[in-house]
Amino acid sequence: MPHYLLAYVISVRTLKLIRSFLNAGVMENGVVNPTTEGTPQGGPLSPLLSNIVLDDLDRELERRGLCFARYADDCNIYVRSQRAAQRVMTGISRFITEKLKLKVNEDKSAVARPWGRKFLAFSFTANKEPKRRLSPQALKRFKKRIREITRCTRTVNVRRMIDDLRRYINGWRGYFGFCQTPSILQHLDQWIRRRLRCVVWRHWKRGRTRYAALRKLGVGRSSAAKTAGSACGPWRISRIPALNQALPMALLASLGLTSLVPTTA
Repeated sequence: MPHYLLAYVISVRTLKLIRSFLNAGVMENGVVNPTTEGTPQGGPLSPLLSNIVLDDLDRELERRGLCFARYADDCNIYVRSQRAAQRVMTGISRFITEKLKLKVNEDKSAVARPWGRKFLAFSFTANKEPKRRLSPQALKRFKKRIREITRCTRTVNVRRMIDDLRRYINGWRGYFGFCQTPSILQHLDQWIRRRLRCVVWRHWKRGRTRYAALRKLGVGRSSAAKTAGSACGPWRISRIPALNQALPMALLASLGLTSLVPTTA
């Protein structure tokens, strides 16, 4: 363990806990393998060590009178011009490398406008009064996970699929619901409902089954026959009024589907 940690952490119990984390190893394919460097990914140890080691960085930034936001090893520094930003980045990188003996991740470090960067998976709009928005990377990860849950090849029924969606959406919304661009959340809600309608359409399989299901869900004879006999693919079908009438928002909500848009009391 680096000696400079001992200067900050004087609790023997805490030091033993940190060492236990570092020596715990990682499980790969059911087998625990020893670790020779680094910390367990996704665990609470990394933020703890970051706060200990980077305390000097906070003090240095405060000494220079800079505006900044830091969480664990993710840090944004805000200045008024690109020239000032280049100067600060050079100086702070040198401080981190020479004083703290740490390596700066060059791939993730850059000088840019606030709306061109992300912080804790959030970014900002370029408005006169900036608003918090989801970063492109966060949106990409979200859509990837939703596609995994709602893929048509899953051998589960729609209720089970919606249960999986609800658990993931509730956790995701607890963090990302903090954004100030509800139109994006509304668009994602619509996209999720379309994917569910695609799944249901595929589960019905044959034209006769589709026609009967649409009629049972209140769609008129002519509209049900036209929709059931359509040669369009599931994604295009999911926008047809008949399927939206058969599987409206209220029905999907009654099955347990939750919305991404936070509700106000």
